[in-house]
Amino acid sequence: MDTSRIIAKLQDRMPSIMGHEHFKKSAVLVPLIEKNGETSILFEVRSMHMRSQPGDICFPGGRIDKDDPDSRHCAIRETTEELGIRADAITDVIPLDYVVNDLGRIIYPYVGRITDPENIVPNKSEVEDVFTVPLSFFQSTEPEKFKVNFQIYPEEDFPYHLIVGGEDYNWHVRHIDELFYQYEGRVIWGLTAKILTHFLTLLND
Repeated sequence: MDTSRIIAKLQDRMPSIMGHEHFKKSAVLVPLIEKNGETSILFEVRSMHMRSQPGDICFPGGRIDKDDPDSRHCAIRETTEELGIRADAITDVIPLDYVVNDLGRIIYPYVGRITDPENIVPNKSEVEDVFTVPLSFFQSTEPEKFKVNFQIYPEEDFPYHLIVGGEDYNWHVRHIDELFYQYEGRVIWGLTAKILTHFLTLLND
């Protein structure tokens, strides 16, 4: 294929995430409600019967299905299923920055308003409990930060002879920061804390 045909073939393409078709894709909603005259954020406690992360605190959300036209639809659908509310009770849904992690996942977070929180009936098969935290608490509270270090273990038959340095290759060991918020005996951490901190940063900007 000559250069002109290569350019013509690629001319109008839009960039994406390399290998995105192999990633597991999910969407979540950061739910805002009005409570006692101020804005609060609603959280879920995952059912202890869940196979993944039972008992953890999270936002409503889940895997994007083939029937979801887009990630926004998924975030709203999952919220209605988990909180037992109607889709029209979720308004002003706005995208946040999406998360790509090294475990092959893309998470699309949104923030939105729940207009009738009094009608919330958690789906007990997925949600153990729900609770709210005033937004002002997070705006005045810095999360605790701890590092998690990753180590590299090549397979036994790794072809060291194909790389410069061989078995003495200088692998760059990296780490991630895990954030923790504590509120009235509840611990909010992991991806939920990361999305929450990003949302707060946008408000501060």
